[in-house]
Amino acid sequence: MKKLNKIKIGNNYPTFIIAEISANHNQSLKSALKMIDQASKCGVSAVKIQTYTPDEMTIQSAKGSFFIKDKNSIWKGQKLYDLYKKGTTPREWHKKLFQYARKKKIILFSTPFSTSAVDFLETFKPPIYKISSFECNDFELIARVARTKKPIIISTGMASIKEISECVNVAKKNGAKKIILLKCTSTYPAPHKDLNLRSIAYLKKKFNCDVGFSDHSLGLTAPVISVACGATVIEKHFKINEKGLD
Repeated sequence: MKKLNKIKIGNNYPTFIIAEISANHNQSLKSALKMIDQASKCGVSAVKIQTYTPDEMTIQSAKGSFFIKDKNSIWKGQKLYDLYKKGTTPREWHKKLFQYARKKKIILFSTPFSTSAVDFLETFKPPIYKISSFECNDFELIARVARTKKPIIISTGMASIKEISECVNVAKKNGAKKIILLKCTSTYPAPHKDLNLRSIAYLKKKFNCDVGFSDHSLGLTAPVISVACGATVIEKHFKINEKGLD
């Protein structure tokens, strides 16, 4: 069993539920604050944001893989740079978001996408960090987060078993003592047939740690089943209107 501050995570404790704001604030600080408020009223364990700038994620280009051509994508016809620009949580919002979360007595933490983002976030003293599955092989970032000595939640959707092992080893070598892996299918939205929730038990046995589920599917069926499969953490994107990007 592990504790995240005063929160206990493990098979004998209530599921740790993370409400992921992501890009669904639609560039409105008022909406972001309202989402924290609504998540708090729902009784979730924590709220999560993402900390990055578009320039940390991609380049300003409409060529090749920097432009979405997939006819099945909800973002077809858009540049990656523009999507990240729409989705970013501005640095100047962070102080108000953390202060508001503390007022509402709910944990707020973030997914940093650069070491400079970790340096910035440390000024707000978040109790947990999340590593995106897209950054699972960014060992410099993982090492920087591990050196904070705070629990690390790591998504695995884009990683092979070898890459997960390397990620976990880097985190441990740099001081991480509490690591929670999240089973994740990096498709948006993720069809139920592709979720492979039985792998939660495999990851728990393989890495001897708590394993949760980062859910990109629609509805509540998958996260409920994931708990039956052994998930002790659930991360679910949410929005309070139909205009969210996720």
